[in-house]
Amino acid sequence: MADGPQTDLLKTALYDRHVAHGGRIVEFGGYALPVQYKGIVAEHAHTRDAASLFDVSHMGQVVVTGPDHATTIAALEALTPADLASLAPGDMRYTVLLNADGGIEDDLIITRPAEGQEPDGVMYMVVNAARKHHDLDLMRTHGAADITYDLRDDLALIALQGPQAAEVLSRHTDIIGKLGFMQAGPATIAGVAVNVSRSGYTGEDGFELSVANTDAPKIFDLLAADDRVEPAGLGARDSLRLEAGLCLYGHDMNDAIDPVTAGLIFAIGKRRRTEGGFAGADTVLSRIAKGPDDKRVGIRFEGRQPVREGAELVDANGNVIGRITSGTFAPTAQASIAMGYVPADIASEGEAVTAMVRGKPIAGTIAKMPFVQQRYYRKPA
Repeated sequence: MADGPQTDLLKTALYDRHVAHGGRIVEFGGYALPVQYKGIVAEHAHTRDAASLFDVSHMGQVVVTGPDHATTIAALEALTPADLASLAPGDMRYTVLLNADGGIEDDLIITRPAEGQEPDGVMYMVVNAARKHHDLDLMRTHGAADITYDLRDDLALIALQGPQAAEVLSRHTDIIGKLGFMQAGPATIAGVAVNVSRSGYTGEDGFELSVANTDAPKIFDLLAADDRVEPAGLGARDSLRLEAGLCLYGHDMNDAIDPVTAGLIFAIGKRRRTEGGFAGADTVLSRIAKGPDDKRVGIRFEGRQPVREGAELVDANGNVIGRITSGTFAPTAQASIAMGYVPADIASEGEAVTAMVRGKPIAGTIAKMPFVQQRYYRKPA
């Protein structure tokens, strides 16, 4: 990230709002986005206590269209290991886009539109900002010829996250009571058409609102006017997701790491583990059967010094055994926490590890993730 609003950076529909609210603008994924407003720690705490607004419009929103539902599902299941055939209307699923070697090309959310929302054969997809054009090229090249992938640059994406998010949004729409975690549907807010999903990247209950760029400032202003809501930037988003034990593409996973090694086996549907039939299936299924050589783990370090990405992990003899992929001093956990990769035989909770930071050893312990309990809303059965 580079400080300052550079002229060659892309701007979201909410850029002027970030400037007006005093956002410190940095480069992220080719976009000019706020890293913070009042301060990362304050924004992190406010999200945990109340509700925060995040601009995530840089993410790629994609409409996938095939001749019918079964054909579209088959095409997407050839590219990802998710069980998408079992999705009910309005349900969402986290999964990964894999290459022929089982490496993760991106992680993404796939949604089946609510009943009657779209014609048969349409699915929604959200992919990472820096990978969206790469992903589309890959899917168009290796996917079925009768499937189209439409990147919707005309849409913004606003995340309202925190324990008071549902109460805030309920003032403007009645859809909230119909949605559990990882469910979505259409709504009208202040006369504006919005697709609301109950999801997010903070570990808190929350929502992501997909809305036309032209209407995004109106929705942002409406929500920001609530006394319980404050805008938050990329810095708090990163510390919140790390406390929640959530991966960041390009850091905690990449195209050389398979989902089993990355600890994302839940993204591989049970049916798919039996049937296979997805990109990289031979490698992934073999890794499930035999176990990975390395594993992504959470680590708590002694003291308050952050252990950042790239720090080496060493054994008692000083031999390098792994590395840190994300790390920070966590405001809620009040600890120096990190994620990284270590050999599978020492990946158990309680195992001691040592990180080297500028030549200084810092003692740590393999810890259970998430570091802070996730508070997603589950609908009663």
